[in-house]
Amino acid sequence: MPNRFISLTFVTLIGMAAVPAMAQTAKSAIRRMPDGHPDLQGTYDLATMTPMERLPGDPPALTKEQAEKLQKAEAARRSVDATKLDPNRPKLPVGGDKTPGKSFFEVLEKIGGGEVGGYDRLWLNQGNAYTMVDGQIRTSIVIDPPNGRVPPFNAAAKARQANIVARPTSDAGEENKDAGAAARSGEYDDPELRPLSEQCLLGFGSTSGPPALPDYFYNDLHQIVQTPNSIMILTEMIHDVRIVRMNAAHLPSNMRFWMGDSTGRWDGDSLVIDTTNFTDKTRFRGSTENLHVVERLTRLYDKTLLYRFTVEDPQTWDQPWTGEMAWPLTDKHILEYACHEGNYALGDVMRGARVQDAAEAASKTRK
Repeated sequence: MPNRFISLTFVTLIGMAAVPAMAQTAKSAIRRMPDGHPDLQGTYDLATMTPMERLPGDPPALTKEQAEKLQKAEAARRSVDATKLDPNRPKLPVGGDKTPGKSFFEVLEKIGGGEVGGYDRLWLNQGNAYTMVDGQIRTSIVIDPPNGRVPPFNAAAKARQANIVARPTSDAGEENKDAGAAARSGEYDDPELRPLSEQCLLGFGSTSGPPALPDYFYNDLHQIVQTPNSIMILTEMIHDVRIVRMNAAHLPSNMRFWMGDSTGRWDGDSLVIDTTNFTDKTRFRGSTENLHVVERLTRLYDKTLLYRFTVEDPQTWDQPWTGEMAWPLTDKHILEYACHEGNYALGDVMRGARVQDAAEAASKTRK
């Protein structure tokens, strides 16, 4: 969970890059591989202030002035947080803070901190600007439906969810639920019922994909390595790796994978990735193993890709839904994410739950 901007010169950074990677106004000549296809290789930083779904009351897009005001306010909040208690020690989020957050990120940090508190500012590497696509400063990654929200569950999904107890999903974020409710649902009964990211299997918030989404906390880098026959997408968080087999048929339906079976083809200058054959252990946003994700990667500028994805699962939603965002190129280095080696927290969670069970049992005995 590396920090890449420890200094507090955040406001200056905002002024330098109000919207990352989109300063170029003219489309430059596209770099190409020896086979003639666009060269998509590089490391991209998905950190953004644009949430997955549009917040209530927000317009579909912001004006430049609105975006700059919000970005500066968020930068100021983070700087104040970092120096409030000790100018030499970033503030630890206070556990049990139930006051409403004033920004998207403040809400996330309060949820992530839960009852015991979350990361201090040194650990966080959050986006400092909104994503821009087609000249629009977007307020949501989801663009279809037009309201910027993921469609509601259909009847089949609602019935399925009602019968599911403590089954982790691939898009689970860093959220500490009410301990009592979590215990009642059985989430502390077995380490395999803890979130997949807590088990070091997949990154928080569907960072590994598909679809590959921002984490909103840290480790948002993705690296693309390209050959004529295969394309690799490496996710920094939990070092997840996807291999896209070019111009290939999908594997038999009885062969299922954590991140699905991805095949690729070129549609003009756009890379189209079709993914099926998911395992029922991932359940992106409550979907089934029949989830189908189509992604498109297109080079817009020398240092910017357009990432677009469409998600469908008739057993979960009555309509497909689509999102898109810019992937800006970065010169930051992907750092090792040694998750299993340092994962003492999972054991502590389980031990703490057993202590709580014993205390509750003793309380009932006394009664």
